[in-house]
Amino acid sequence: MSFNFYLPGLRDSCRALMTVAAIGLSALALADDVETARNAVARADEVRFPRDGFQVQINIESSIPGEPMEERKYRILSKGNENTIVQTLEPATDRGQAMLMRGRDLWVFMPNISQPVRLSLAQRLTGQVANGDLARANFSGDYEPKILRTETIDGEKMYVLELTAVDRGVTYAKVLYWVRQSNNWPHRAEFYSLSDRLLKVTRYEKFQNLGGRIRPTQLVMEDALKKGEVSVLRYSQMAAKDLPDRVFTKQYMDKLNRVD
Repeated sequence: MSFNFYLPGLRDSCRALMTVAAIGLSALALADDVETARNAVARADEVRFPRDGFQVQINIESSIPGEPMEERKYRILSKGNENTIVQTLEPATDRGQAMLMRGRDLWVFMPNISQPVRLSLAQRLTGQVANGDLARANFSGDYEPKILRTETIDGEKMYVLELTAVDRGVTYAKVLYWVRQSNNWPHRAEFYSLSDRLLKVTRYEKFQNLGGRIRPTQLVMEDALKKGEVSVLRYSQMAAKDLPDRVFTKQYMDKLNRVD
């Protein structure tokens, strides 16, 4: 005997409930992926730089085929991802120049000019290095990440993350970012323009103890369009530093240069 006539809408109701459950599970999985992506980027940022105030020296060697190598040296004072000073140490002709970043506002101070000049984070500083590569190098807060896929490189499982700029004020419109799953070490990054053109590729190398933990002490930035144009950034002398907010003001910049 069949009892189907007592429950005329049962099958449709079951299908509807299964559909709702599937949608719910998909939403939960998506939320987990978003959280995983954000955590991976934030922890990779902490591998690269301390969260609190610090000072570090960066030596940059930039090469163009057929031309002499250009060498520059900078001192970075940074507090979080919102406040940074970039002081030029070498060459001697540029010593005394400094950039101040507050939020996404960036100015350059020059000894012979009374008023600071506004700069873009995306503007080139030297070689393959943009202003924002030194002044605002962390990705958390500037980009919305998502996991594209996973890859295994040299036996290490990697997240391949797509970072999309939260607005046009950041250094790059999009970044593809390879981060180790096991320890959140950054491995590689590809930087793209607003028109989705690949601008340059960066490798994070020579992981050593720096500033109290293992970090990449060398970055290699290669132009994606001009073969052989490369900048190598070497980080050294990283130390925690108490940096009160008054340091990151226009009024303090002259005093900072006089002390130095």
